[in-house]
Amino acid sequence: MINEVRNTVLSILNKNNNGYMTPEEFNLFARQAQLEIFEQYFYQLAQWKAKEHARMSGEAYADIVREYQEVLDTFLVSMTLPPVGATNVYTLPENWYTLLKVNYQNPAGVFIEVERVAQYRINHLINSNITAPNTTYPAYVLGPATAPAPPVPPAAVANTITIYPDTIKGPATDIITDYVRYPVDPVWTYNSIGPDGDPVYDPTSASYADFELPLSDSIDLVIRICQYAGISIRESEVVQFELQEEATEQQNES
Repeated sequence: MINEVRNTVLSILNKNNNGYMTPEEFNLFARQAQLEIFEQYFYQLAQWKAKEHARMSGEAYADIVREYQEVLDTFLVSMTLPPVGATNVYTLPENWYTLLKVNYQNPAGVFIEVERVAQYRINHLINSNITAPNTTYPAYVLGPATAPAPPVPPAAVANTITIYPDTIKGPATDIITDYVRYPVDPVWTYNSIGPDGDPVYDPTSASYADFELPLSDSIDLVIRICQYAGISIRESEVVQFELQEEATEQQNES
């Protein structure tokens, strides 16, 4: 899909001699466009869920909620988190977008869900004789419990979770998480051909990566990339044209 999207974008930009987009520029714009559409899926899913509860959504082929969920399911990952030494702190993957579930495996081999708690509440819970986390009802917070002491920078442990009680710790205990990852950055790869070094599409390159969104999003990708390209080459006509196209498409969908 990435080559078809790029060819469409170049055709639109060149239609009225609006300029040329280098492969490097296209890859930058394509990454941003894909991220925007990806994040919109969560908001659109919430909106359609509200419509479903209000009996304003259809079924079967018109089940929009199911369609959005199927797309997001392709980004679902389950993995065991590596511990930070022999501590109750575990490192999250770099590509995580949102955590859906965190489980730990107790000595009996049973998986128990770990409840997420806000940082500002954890100290209150720990100090309570009634609500303190235990091995039956564990809890976790994003990030470390306290700021790391110098010379360890806070960023070194920022992408972590901390499990409570602190008797649940690595490497003896497995912490498994289900999370939604970010899409892989699209990369249009090419070979330079001819005396002018014209780029020719080469999907066999090791760094090649196609869009991870459905084919139905190709129109939206073209529109957003053209918007970025229009701003980059200072051609407001391109941006205005694509904004009108996007408004028409949204009107048709509604």
